[in-house]
Amino acid sequence: MEEQNVKTVKKIRPKSEKASPERRRIKPPARTAVRGKDENAVKRKVRAVEPAARRGVKKNGRKNVKIIFLGGVGEIGKNMTAIEYGDDIIIIDAGAIFPTEETPGIDLIVPDLTYLIENKNKVRGVILTHGHEDHIGGVPYLLKELKIPVAGTKLTLALVDNKLREHRINDAKLITVTPGKTLQMGCFKILPVNVNHSIAGSLALAIQTPQGVIFHSGDFKIDLTPVAGEPIDLKTISDIGSAGVLLYMGESTNIERAGFTMSETVVGATLDRLFAENTDRRLIIATFASNVHRIQQIIDLAVKYGRKVALSGRSMLNVIDAAEKIGEIRVPEGALIDISKIKNFKDSQIVVISTGSQGEPMSALTRMANGDSNAVSVGENDTVIISASPIPGNEKPVYKVINNLYRKGANVVYESLENIHVSGHACREEHKIMHNLLKPRYFIPVHGEYRHLKKHMQLAAQLGMPEQKMLIPDIGNRIEITVNGLKRAENVQAGSRLIDGEGIEDEKASTVIDDRRQLSEEGLFIVSVAVSGGEVVGEPAINSRGFVFDFHRDYNKEIREVILRAIEGYDLARGTVDELKRVIKRNLRNYLIRKTKQSPMVVPVVVEL
Repeated sequence: MEEQNVKTVKKIRPKSEKASPERRRIKPPARTAVRGKDENAVKRKVRAVEPAARRGVKKNGRKNVKIIFLGGVGEIGKNMTAIEYGDDIIIIDAGAIFPTEETPGIDLIVPDLTYLIENKNKVRGVILTHGHEDHIGGVPYLLKELKIPVAGTKLTLALVDNKLREHRINDAKLITVTPGKTLQMGCFKILPVNVNHSIAGSLALAIQTPQGVIFHSGDFKIDLTPVAGEPIDLKTISDIGSAGVLLYMGESTNIERAGFTMSETVVGATLDRLFAENTDRRLIIATFASNVHRIQQIIDLAVKYGRKVALSGRSMLNVIDAAEKIGEIRVPEGALIDISKIKNFKDSQIVVISTGSQGEPMSALTRMANGDSNAVSVGENDTVIISASPIPGNEKPVYKVINNLYRKGANVVYESLENIHVSGHACREEHKIMHNLLKPRYFIPVHGEYRHLKKHMQLAAQLGMPEQKMLIPDIGNRIEITVNGLKRAENVQAGSRLIDGEGIEDEKASTVIDDRRQLSEEGLFIVSVAVSGGEVVGEPAINSRGFVFDFHRDYNKEIREVILRAIEGYDLARGTVDELKRVIKRNLRNYLIRKTKQSPMVVPVVVEL
């Protein structure tokens, strides 16, 4: 990994003093200044990202700043936003989203990169706000198309590095950033700002553009008592707001929740009590592998209560390994044991930390609940703690896992019963604080489904933001910041790319998903016909899969008759094999729809002898 270069430059002078371009920059403040220990240093740092209009730069003749939304709006996941000015483009995040029931068999979904590929000579780099999959999962696919620098904090880049090794990408340029130190990408000067989230190393971004400062919140909450690291840097955020913010792009995930998000320390207190109440039982705790601060609390409690820790799940092992290497998590010597060794210890001496808090089909906890785990057999002396809340849409698989754990005799503790999880996203009162500190000229809500974005815009209106100074974006939108306000420009090509093994498909252009949906919903018929010398030989062979028959009818006989009539009515000597296939398919589908009210996929196979 490569440390960023931070230039030392002198204080900005008014235009009237005819200061040279070299003198219109400023040395970034020391880290202590971010915490408010040096008020003058904080003011100087914020001055470095002050709007151009406040520094005497003329409005006339400037190009418009363009914001291109390639993911993460109108949906939760695959976050990607590009900011463009002239010949420079920077990218904020490159996320992915996991498949749903609507995308059967797909491994991963990432943003469509067509616009970035078409403008690859302009792209100066990507900066990552934090290390969650919906913000970094698409990085390998981005770097396969564009050879650009990737910037992020130590933990974020450690997690990205794991992905790059899996994809055999060995030449990526990784730039480590730290809060309070600016990074130059093209004409954009980026000031990372420390925020709290459910993963360490999370950032908001103050981006100096030729038109002014764009502030991107990243994923955040206001936690003044974090279990590790610094609290959110409200002082710097306030100073940036005082200097002037052109545009605020704020995340919206928890905008429907009133009040404040609970501190992570609440979870620590609940876990401590559960350890004390289950001294004779084995503990299995499922949580997000990326939440290293919560995992640290579990490890510390295991040591306190004399238990060994075993990790279950590949992502859990990978994240802990990466976090330990950079010092983000501390594991006392001898505290960890291999999952295969837990049978050598009493139940009271073991705590298993597992993946699968979202009921993922192949995760460690799901395999335990189904009895498919080779290492862990769940029984009546187990207390299973699910330290997470279901992501919207994941409720059904999560509760299926809980039900299966109960069937095996385990005691299950989850969010409905205990304060065992806190969100990493801000609630409404925290959003009000952010808006009031930043006081932006314009506002665009991001990171949420349409209802979240709408609610966030309504909140901004309640705080005094005029309706004409904000808008709700959609994927593919190109928004321009003009002297007269926000303007929707012509949309760009955008959407999703479907990753299936080594294959990549454009969701809009591909028929793969339509075919898979039809197969899953209606079934399949394969009709095989042999022809020789322009004549059909023998009887057609009919095979079906996934089709529900009425056992009162002899469908095989009727289907055979339909196919034979179709063949007899077609003159193969004058036609083609492909046309014969279409005739068989059309006649059989019409029959099946008419007689069964079902529309399975029909695949004719004509073999020429």
